[in-house]
Amino acid sequence: MSDNVEQTICKIMNTELFVETPADRIDLDESLRDGYGLDSLGFVELRVQCEDLFAVQIGDDDFTPENFSTVRSVANLVRKLQGVPA
Repeated sequence: MSDNVEQTICKIMNTELFVETPADRIDLDESLRDGYGLDSLGFVELRVQCEDLFAVQIGDDDFTPENFSTVRSVANLVRKLQGVPA
C-alpha cells in the first residue's frame, strides 16, 4: 500500500468502524475511545483490519489500551510488528 500507516488506519476508521469524522480530519493523537467513540467491538475490528491490511499478527500481549489509544499508537505498533525501525 502506498499510503502511510496512519492514513490507512484513518480510512479503516471511516469504512469499517463508521467513524463520522472524515479520514483526512482525524487527529492522530485523539483518543480512539473518547474522541471517536470506539467501543470494545470497534477495537477488535480495528485489530483484525490492521492484521489483514498490514500482514501482521497482533498478539494479546500487544492488544493493550496503550497500543490502541490513538491512531499514532496503533501505527507505531504496526510498524514495530513489521520490523520497521522507529
